[in-house]
Amino acid sequence: MFKIMIVEDDTALKNQICEGLSRWGHNVYKIENLENVVEEFKNFNPQLLLLDINLPFYDGFHWCNEIRKISQIPIIFISSRNSNMDVIMGVNLGADDYIQKPFSIDVLVAKVNALLRRTYNFSDKSSDKIVHNGVTLDLSTALITYNDKSIELTKNEIKILHELMKHKSQIVSRDKLMKKLWDSDWFVDDNTLTVNVNRIRSKLKDIDLENFIETKRGLGYIIV
Repeated sequence: MFKIMIVEDDTALKNQICEGLSRWGHNVYKIENLENVVEEFKNFNPQLLLLDINLPFYDGFHWCNEIRKISQIPIIFISSRNSNMDVIMGVNLGADDYIQKPFSIDVLVAKVNALLRRTYNFSDKSSDKIVHNGVTLDLSTALITYNDKSIELTKNEIKILHELMKHKSQIVSRDKLMKKLWDSDWFVDDNTLTVNVNRIRSKLKDIDLENFIETKRGLGYIIV
């Protein structure tokens, strides 16, 4: 069904994950050369990446940052590190989820399948573009454009902007945005959403849309 790459140095866990995902028909690649993750990534060209943090040579945060320079595929961190700062750093670097070890293989597979469905079936087929006050959000290309300037967005950034632009001139609550991102509030907190919104604002500033998203304290966000 989908191509999935695992970057994990625990051989037993890596094999268990591979077996669980393979039962669903996924094409799973277990990386062995942890010194050249980006090259392995380019060669396999996966549609989802499972990434440990504590790795030899370079940690998972480094590899996530490097991969985000060339790809916007879904990335899930799988790690025994459980501090809020680790989760926030992972999301800030562009990860889509963070699952703490030890975990159930069945739960991991369910989350992988759900993320794949949301990612590759996301676009509203009735309209791939939303236009508001000269700003165009193109779901098919993952671009937002204003005054002939464009920036590329991650999957979660697209979902947030899509929800806000669909409900322009209306306040969209933080709870609604979190449910839109993950279909539930599992593994999601206010810090996670804040990091995503701040990252969007930083990108929008580069195309002269510094005040495009307004915060309504205690209520949510609005695009006027």
